[in-house]
Amino acid sequence: MDSRKKVEVCFSPNLYSLHKEDADIVVVIDVLRATSAICAAFDNGIKKIIPVSTVEEAIEYKRNKNYIVAAERKGKIVDGFEFGNSPYSYMNENIKGKTLVLTTTNGTKAFHTAKDAKHVIIGSLINLDAVCDYLFKEYKNVMILASGWQNKFCLEDTICAGAIVEKLLSSGKFNSEHDSSIAAKFLFLSARDNIFGYLKASSHRRRLRALNLNKDIKYCLTPNQTDVVPIRENDYLVKG
Repeated sequence: MDSRKKVEVCFSPNLYSLHKEDADIVVVIDVLRATSAICAAFDNGIKKIIPVSTVEEAIEYKRNKNYIVAAERKGKIVDGFEFGNSPYSYMNENIKGKTLVLTTTNGTKAFHTAKDAKHVIIGSLINLDAVCDYLFKEYKNVMILASGWQNKFCLEDTICAGAIVEKLLSSGKFNSEHDSSIAAKFLFLSARDNIFGYLKASSHRRRLRALNLNKDIKYCLTPNQTDVVPIRENDYLVKG
């Protein structure tokens, strides 16, 4: 009998129901840019993050001065909000010890898609090795949930998922059965020497470049800038 744990990849939230039985731990990924921003916020002192699905929910929190409230749709900060999902927004002293309420186009939706999962953590390229180390330590069945773009497949999240798969499989302690996981692994192996260049033509990178967000793109596609692993507690995230 194979005693190894499973690691599988779900390409987008609308496929979650087909994969959720695979997982004791769900890793939510939105490389460009929500989960990268979440990691950056914790790395710079945010105490707690409350992901919400809608702008309307975020507006409710704006009435309370104790929260930093951020909203992004289609790469842009929503009118009336000071913060969006740029990691650089959270690289300042003023956020230390505070609670961030965040809604984004894709990442927070994926987080709530996995609301029934036993255990949820946040992954990105910027905390890649830390996530893998965490998964080795926990040693449970893993499902990597790519946020995608509006429920569609996206390249950068799949490459990040593939990086996690490749590292876990290489240990000999995990196995994969689904073609989505094998495809993600080989996409990562094709891209790993130059992820930034490999993704040059990707749809979301083009969207962000059109918004003059190249600085964000470079940051989000640079692996291992933090050892933070955000973990879900109840309906919010804390620093792991």
